Amino acid sequence: MPGLKTGIGRLAVAAAMLLTSAAAQAESFPSKPVHILVPYAAGGAVDVLARTLGAALAKSWGQQPVIDNRPGAGGIIASQALTQAAPDGYTLILVASGHPLNQFIYPSVPYDTFKDFTAITEVASSPLAIVVQKDSPYKTLQDLLAAAKKDPDKLSYGMSGNGTSAHLAGELLKHMAGVKIVSIPYKGGAPALTAVIAGEIPLSINPLAEAIGQLEGGPVRALAVTSAQRAKALPNVPTVAESGVPGYDVSVWWGFLGPARMPPEIVAKLEADLKTALTDPTVISTLDKIGATPLGSSSKDFDAYMRAEATKWEPVLKAANIRAQ
Repeated sequence: MPGLKTGIGRLAVAAAMLLTSAAAQAESFPSKPVHILVPYAAGGAVDVLARTLGAALAKSWGQQPVIDNRPGAGGIIASQALTQAAPDGYTLILVASGHPLNQFIYPSVPYDTFKDFTAITEVASSPLAIVVQKDSPYKTLQDLLAAAKKDPDKLSYGMSGNGTSAHLAGELLKHMAGVKIVSIPYKGGAPALTAVIAGEIPLSINPLAEAIGQLEGGPVRALAVTSAQRAKALPNVPTVAESGVPGYDVSVWWGFLGPARMPPEIVAKLEADLKTALTDPTVISTLDKIGATPLGSSSKDFDAYMRAEATKWEPVLKAANIRAQ
């Protein structure tokens, strides 16, 4: 059957050409600047990490990534913008822990949390810090919790939006310590920290990346860190668990996503390039200074991790009745 054989041969040639084209596309990527969407305000943890990694990527890409801050709605504004971008690898987003949880917090999220994105890699994780003004009357976390128990809802804490790691850390602290403290969402961790410095609110909860620069001889103090172990960057600051709330443990993580239906070759290239960027001496030094641990997971593992996070936190969010305000 010569006709059938000819048809099969042509299909095989076409398939080979497609594979060759895809490989060539990945090899030459990127041929223009990559835009990295940042869902939070400039100066916050996600912004600092995006710019640090962007500088490292520029060395291997020969192209300086463009950092595009689009804060608001707990990251939904930037995430929706990503879903509308071409799935060619030239538009990415650096998300934080709240990304897989927004579906449980907001009444209407304009995308599917998993189907509309392509996981690339989880790049780093870090504890958070509970921060007060330098001259605050609360010298320890025990002091603060005692005041909260004495006058319920009198205290408030700032954080980077509903459902973010800072919000979850605050609500878990309230639940486990049996206190009532009002949560105040900001468009990012940096504005929340600024409000503490200005005396507008008594405390905030921030990833170390946001707070570390203001802690060393700066205008604020850390009462505790949220991880199970003390942070290397703040060895003299106790954990929440050490401060009278045993079993408490919360960290923030960050990772890169692309739009859905990205070519596997481009995903693999981005995953590999980001893992290489995490070995850059400047990146390692920066992560160490802000108390973050480099990770560099596979695309598959990062997708599975985000799904596990959604499963883990959904009942917690519902029990605490955490909803968009």
